[in-house]
Amino acid sequence: MYISLSDRSGGKRGKSPSEQTALSKVPFRLSPVIVWLGIVSMVTDISSESVTAILPLYVTGFLGLSTIAFGFIDGINQGASAIVRIAAGWASDRSGHPKRIALAGYGLSMLARIGFLFAGGFWAVAAIVTGDRIGKGIRTAPRDALITVSAQPEHLARSFGMHRMLDNIGAAAGPLIAFLILLVIPNGFSTVFVVSLAFAVIGVAVLGLVVPDLRARSAKDAPKGQRLLAFSWRHFKEPGLGKLLVAAGLLGLVTIGDGFIYLVLQDRDSFAVQWFPLLFVGTNVAFLVMAVPLGRLADRLGRVPVFIAGHVALLACYFLAAAPLGGLWATLTCLLLLGAFYAATDGVLAALASQLTPEGKLATGIAAAQTVVALSRMAASAGFGVLWYAVGASAAVTIAGILLACVVVAVIFILPGARPGRAGA
Repeated sequence: MYISLSDRSGGKRGKSPSEQTALSKVPFRLSPVIVWLGIVSMVTDISSESVTAILPLYVTGFLGLSTIAFGFIDGINQGASAIVRIAAGWASDRSGHPKRIALAGYGLSMLARIGFLFAGGFWAVAAIVTGDRIGKGIRTAPRDALITVSAQPEHLARSFGMHRMLDNIGAAAGPLIAFLILLVIPNGFSTVFVVSLAFAVIGVAVLGLVVPDLRARSAKDAPKGQRLLAFSWRHFKEPGLGKLLVAAGLLGLVTIGDGFIYLVLQDRDSFAVQWFPLLFVGTNVAFLVMAVPLGRLADRLGRVPVFIAGHVALLACYFLAAAPLGGLWATLTCLLLLGAFYAATDGVLAALASQLTPEGKLATGIAAAQTVVALSRMAASAGFGVLWYAVGASAAVTIAGILLACVVVAVIFILPGARPGRAGA
């Protein structure tokens, strides 16, 4: 199955208003491939998020390490995948078989889960998290290329939203499972790691046995002069894509890791540690509820405005977390805003990148955007850990919020379609 650049535009590039209206009325049909990929992501996220939900407590509480150490590990969690994202995307485009590359990534993350059963110190945890995130970096762009190939072009962001909804059912279930384990078995971190490994095995099995090996248009099939036979940064200098990479990188530099937000909320409200994983549950429930509606909104009104609005929600989350307003409702509102941020940006960014990437380079273009985000967030996490150590939790979040506000204003001028009166991408 092949897909062309014009097919991926979703009716947003070079279409008249009447043509866009006609495309918007095309009935939405969800491909079974996207459903199966969603199930794979769901069980894999149960595996990964059950560990992520306990990692801040495991590192700072059980292992007794500092927030600087956690910032370093969280930075790896955010950005280690960047090491291989573009190479994996290029390999997917070069071969035309994205499933095979995705399967290798899921398999590596599964093997990394075994390491958690034996880890007992900073360097061991850092190495295991690195392996797991490299696996994520390998699988993400090829998986999203499979989604793009399988989706209706005029409903691309909505299709990504459906996948992200299934993905985040797992992302909500993983922390809930971790919470129940810690509730029954205090300090039962090793039990969480065993359960995580079991779900990782299931995810690899479903992908390998059930998901078809759809063939995307490969670099070999592209017209002569456009072939991606060797890796080069010039492949990312496409009109529009470069601006998206700059904007995504700037925003990533002022995006705090979720674990830090949750530690700030716990520091402010002093709730019992066994409730900590439920913060991840709240965010991911909000994400899965809003993923499809916001994806649909992005397809109809423009993907760039929705992407910007997601970061405005993140900005509101920062300032609410920094405010001296403790209590259940303030915490729940923070989780709702954080979920809205992910619902408005995660799948929408992938849809934007695929829209702006020429044929034969689909997975590579998606990987480029994801790499920029991963690297910038890795730097943000490491820097925020030091900032917290220097000025305290509330002041650090306030500074991050001020910087994010400045970047959002700058991005409005960088991305076409972000300002009123401009055609949305």
